[in-house]
Amino acid sequence: MANSTPTRLPLSLRALTTGFLCLWLLAAVFPFAWTVWGSFKVEADFFSRQSWWFAIEGIRTQMQTGGAFTLNGYEGAWIKNDFLHAAINTLIVTLSVTAISLTLGTMGGYALARSGHRYAFWILIAALIFRAMPHITLVSGYLLPFFQLNIWGYLPTTIIVLVAINQPFTLWMLHSFFLSIPKDLDESALVDGCTRFQAFRMVIIPVMWPGVITTGLFSFLLGYNDFAVTSMLLRQENQTMIPKIGSFLGSIQNEGNIMFAVAAVVSATVPLFLLVLFFQRQIVSGLTAGAVKG
Repeated sequence: MANSTPTRLPLSLRALTTGFLCLWLLAAVFPFAWTVWGSFKVEADFFSRQSWWFAIEGIRTQMQTGGAFTLNGYEGAWIKNDFLHAAINTLIVTLSVTAISLTLGTMGGYALARSGHRYAFWILIAALIFRAMPHITLVSGYLLPFFQLNIWGYLPTTIIVLVAINQPFTLWMLHSFFLSIPKDLDESALVDGCTRFQAFRMVIIPVMWPGVITTGLFSFLLGYNDFAVTSMLLRQENQTMIPKIGSFLGSIQNEGNIMFAVAAVVSATVPLFLLVLFFQRQIVSGLTAGAVKG
């Protein structure tokens, strides 16, 4: 019997690989870690032109606030400039986009995966072309009817547009997951007396959960991180977090309060980090399941 013991990599190659991974990790983590650290400083320290070491020691932060760290940036963003309202709007938009996209995507993806007609292929091609178009070109087509109907600037309008933009991606992704599930499961459920919808709901969807979670996370990120659609379709008072941060950088910087924007960036990024960290296993298993057809 042949020896199945895996071959160990040479020490030099392992050292090179480890060094590259450490360098890549440092390059990826440092900008965010530095921003988190700086969000607890005053602008004169974090954006000091004299020495970057001021951001480490916080000399001017101690002079202005009496301590090495301060929450003035978070207070200015969340309380003085109502970033909380933008966070609530973001939560409404992202949860709505995710729920609607998954509901339509699971039913549409299942129907296309089980359909034997050729039009299913052309529907997916049309969806792919629509998904490849820049968001800004799609939004411009919505503006005139929204103004005429007097529905511009409201959250439901933006949710509808984001769902329309996200739906082709959802269809493609869930379609690939459904293709990885053998048709024998559907047929067995139908033989046992289930209707097509009952087989879909009680047999297929429980097997599909990793794929649903993975697709739902990407849909969530679309609504959460979107700037082009939300900035063009929402009024100032209905802004989500990303356009709100943009307004901080555009106007608050002139007032000398750029730390509001830094604190807002950290506040918007931390939930994403925790979300991906919590669902990392489901994401990996979902992507793996979608890549291998049964």
